[in-house]
Amino acid sequence: MAADPADQFCVAEERSGHCAVVDGNFLYVWGGYVSIEENEVYLPSDELWIYDMDSGLWQTMHLMEGELPTSMSGSCGASINGKLYIFGGFDDKGYSNRLYYVNLRTKTGTYRWKKITNFKGQPPTPRDKLSCWVYKNRLIYFGGYGCRKHNELSDCFDVHDAFWEGQIFWGWHNDVHVFDTTTQTWSQPAIRGGDPPQPRAAHTCAVLGNKGYIFGGRVLQTRMNDLHCLNLDTWTWSGRINITGEKPRDRSWHTLTPIGDDRLFLFGGLSSDNVPLSDGWIHSIATNGWKQLTHLPKSRPRLWHTACLGQEGEVMVFGGSKDDLLFMDTGHCSDLLIFQTQPYSLLRLCLDCIGKNAALLENQIHCLPSKLLQEVLKKITFWAAMNHRQERKAETERQNQLHST
Repeated sequence: MAADPADQFCVAEERSGHCAVVDGNFLYVWGGYVSIEENEVYLPSDELWIYDMDSGLWQTMHLMEGELPTSMSGSCGASINGKLYIFGGFDDKGYSNRLYYVNLRTKTGTYRWKKITNFKGQPPTPRDKLSCWVYKNRLIYFGGYGCRKHNELSDCFDVHDAFWEGQIFWGWHNDVHVFDTTTQTWSQPAIRGGDPPQPRAAHTCAVLGNKGYIFGGRVLQTRMNDLHCLNLDTWTWSGRINITGEKPRDRSWHTLTPIGDDRLFLFGGLSSDNVPLSDGWIHSIATNGWKQLTHLPKSRPRLWHTACLGQEGEVMVFGGSKDDLLFMDTGHCSDLLIFQTQPYSLLRLCLDCIGKNAALLENQIHCLPSKLLQEVLKKITFWAAMNHRQERKAETERQNQLHST
């Protein structure tokens, strides 16, 4: 029986609250959850999806081995030197403060999880919806929502609820914890100055130079649109950064991605009036101002998605929800939105042109040098996949219209 040609154009399953990182030419996606009949179902922790940025194709899902994390949402994922690190998260049993890693540059094709247990120092208390800066082979975690015991309460924790019998408290954090991947050591740096941000979760972090930026997030019933930065060498906070001109509205469950040396790309989230957002903004460090992008589609809102930077400045947004997760948790997504934030190189434009017009250039393509031919073949596959997905989407919309009439 012949294979269905559509099988080669598979996509990662829909999800929200997952982790995604880029290493080399590949985007890696792990974890998260979906909603099935109003129940939250955590996706299997032994599944790793890989997207090839050159061909525009998702590889077949890879089964993972080793010391598997539990299936969770709200974990914080980051990559250093080809390793994906997963910290924290939430599952049916509560919040986690466990740290795992997997080598993404495996030579055998086997992806094996390892739980880090032989660490020195004290890890953060259990939490989810935190964020992370990667700087000098260190994972620097900030904030999140989680639980603490009575003897762990401090100024870095805003209490939301408490279970008095067991003296367990739930709430939001604004503490900073560092894991040194070289020495396998946890530490909590002494903040040497400046006003820290208010405790929060579902915020977002990004690194530019030696500065770690934070935008937005939620505490209690308040969503924020404040921007702060922490000097990751001197451990001094900026305080709330005063912005010139207009700025994005309050939000949580959004993403902030560094583009270039001095710009940050903000996308999506859930507003303070519970509206899923599809707006994009660029913050310039040089001008200390935000500029809204006017060309983005208004019909593709996303929240609790991931955003990763590609090799030519494109921001790749995967998954998330198009609905308000707190009230109508049904709109999880599996599509990949790609935002071009700077002009592509001339070589990239030429390859795309050949890939789009492969049928017209069929007799000339084989004359290309072998190395260039390999790149062209990847682009041909990329645009074939794009056209296939667009055709499937159009057919689905046509069928839905027929059913509705």
